Amino acid sequence: MIARLSLVVALVVGVMSSTHAVTFPLPPTDVDVVGHLEVERASADETLLDIGRRHGLGYEEMRIANPGVDLWVPGEGTEVMLPKRFVLPDAPREGVVLNVAEMRLYYYPDAGSGQARTVETYPVAIGRMDWNTPLGETRIIDKVRNPAWYPPESIRREAAAEGRHVPDVVPPGPNNPLGRFKMRLGIPGYLIHGTNRPWGVGMRVTHGCVRMLPEDIEQLFPRLGVNTPVRIVNQPVKAGWVAGQLYVEVHPVLDEEGGEGRAPSLDQALAAVGAAAGRGPGRVDYERLRAASRTPNGIPLLISRSE
Repeated sequence: MIARLSLVVALVVGVMSSTHAVTFPLPPTDVDVVGHLEVERASADETLLDIGRRHGLGYEEMRIANPGVDLWVPGEGTEVMLPKRFVLPDAPREGVVLNVAEMRLYYYPDAGSGQARTVETYPVAIGRMDWNTPLGETRIIDKVRNPAWYPPESIRREAAAEGRHVPDVVPPGPNNPLGRFKMRLGIPGYLIHGTNRPWGVGMRVTHGCVRMLPEDIEQLFPRLGVNTPVRIVNQPVKAGWVAGQLYVEVHPVLDEEGGEGRAPSLDQALAAVGAAAGRGPGRVDYERLRAASRTPNGIPLLISRSE
């Protein structure tokens, strides 16, 4: 695992960072699908992570949307799917909604006078299996620029068991794993923060906190005020409507639920679709739903039955 991550670091060093929020007009409440799929051809010297970061997409979503494509050497001219179409999570469209199953954050900013509302979405890293990111409703209770990091005792014990030394405090700077911005949540001990290791965004690599790309949190930090609501959900299956058609978007379940990369059960898919099906016309094609649930690729698929 260490060798693999070292390879990731080597390959991602030098990626040009820029602000690239994936932003869409917020649809009316009876529409749940935003964005569209795109395809791009890889150049000779870039990885799927390079392409994904340029488009606001993380590691896992690029991996599952491009089966058969080498993550590190996709090859010049290879067609790369950019999964930039999303079913919005089943949650109030306000503040921040984090769906840990897809490792993606949604932000619903208030609109100014005479302006239409939008939704922005960003890839994130979440807690690994033994350091779960907690679910529930909370708020941002504090914000700090250029934070120092005070490693908790649990992290120092883990490092000592692995023969590593972690100092009592890491000052602001390039070696600080919190990056340049942190926002404290009302759940004790948990943060939304930047990173000095952007290659981990879109993976389960944190100690429970929510890690964002440096350019993304730099954009969000000044706009997310104290008391902004934050809802953390786990929805590997999302279902929603657009243009009178029902779509389902399926992601692998988190590994503590039965194995890394496992597809959701049909019961999970039926529950999500059942909650959405009553809000629109038409009937569900259950064969398409079964096929989608067996192949969790993070891409919204049509499951309405043709009349």
